[in-house]
Amino acid sequence: MSRTVFCRKYQKELEGLDFPPMPGKKGEDLFENVSKQAWEEWQAQQTMLINEKHLSLMDPTNRKYLQAQMEHFFNNEPFDKAEGYVPPEK
Repeated sequence: MSRTVFCRKYQKELEGLDFPPMPGKKGEDLFENVSKQAWEEWQAQQTMLINEKHLSLMDPTNRKYLQAQMEHFFNNEPFDKAEGYVPPEK
């Protein structure tokens, strides 16, 4: 059986991540408080931001920007979205 966590984004028990997504305290915090669903959604948002805004992950400023946007995303605060993106119709 998979482990569950109380997801900070969705405020309910959901399937948790299989392992911390990054090293250190931040990775442990995400592992304990973010669901697999929320993490996958963030990965998609992050990819769109990187591509749309032409961010280089070699630039520490861009990494800090993405980290801040990730915090906003998981805390249900307003966060930057890719401009002009229209999600496909289901």
